[in-house]
Amino acid sequence: MADSLQGYRIKDLQESQRPRERLESQGAEVLNDAELIAILLRVGMKGASAVQIGQRLLYLFGGMEGLHRASFVELCNVEGVGPAKAAQIKAAIEVGRRISKTKAEERRLISSPQDVADQVQYKMAALEQEELWVLLLDTRNHHLRTEQLYRGSLNASTVRPAEIFKAGIRHNAAALIIVHNHPSGDPSPSPEDVNLTRMLIEAGKMLELPILDHVVVGSRGTTSIKTLHPGLWAA
Repeated sequence: MADSLQGYRIKDLQESQRPRERLESQGAEVLNDAELIAILLRVGMKGASAVQIGQRLLYLFGGMEGLHRASFVELCNVEGVGPAKAAQIKAAIEVGRRISKTKAEERRLISSPQDVADQVQYKMAALEQEELWVLLLDTRNHHLRTEQLYRGSLNASTVRPAEIFKAGIRHNAAALIIVHNHPSGDPSPSPEDVNLTRMLIEAGKMLELPILDHVVVGSRGTTSIKTLHPGLWAA
């Protein structure tokens, strides 16, 4: 990787090919990930352009998702970055997170698995441990709030239905949607996920607080257990 960082400087490129000028003339969407990071960094270092440092960051942390997860200190420790540039990167990531959150909050109606994904995926996909969240809905399926309840390995023996439904009862919810993440990135539900869903559906029937779906989130997408196993709800 070190060899790939020896080479061109941004000022050696034709002006029309420089990241900042391309963004101005063609829009940010035409830039690759390293070029976007280069604009945040502004300048490189001796022997490496800002684009090459961007490439190094993507390589070291495993792409944009890895940068999302990286700590401020980890970024500072990368040669050519330091506190000022690390702060710019983390600030840009936080701006993106807040924009995503605002967009999700504007879509309060939860009527499909995609609506659930819009609400939680940006944050959940970056979690390093498995977590279980519960979305509380009103009688018209509008999102009331999200409760973050469990962290760690999840299955029907470790998750207590009382904890799941307590939040819904306390906030006078009419229905719940269960959401949890797979840090591996694969959103395919496991047999344990299906068994947990079955248990919670039965508990919801007894409490008259129905579980509408159980959505699994990964960096490669989301999966609705209700879509895959509709018979769980028909039983």
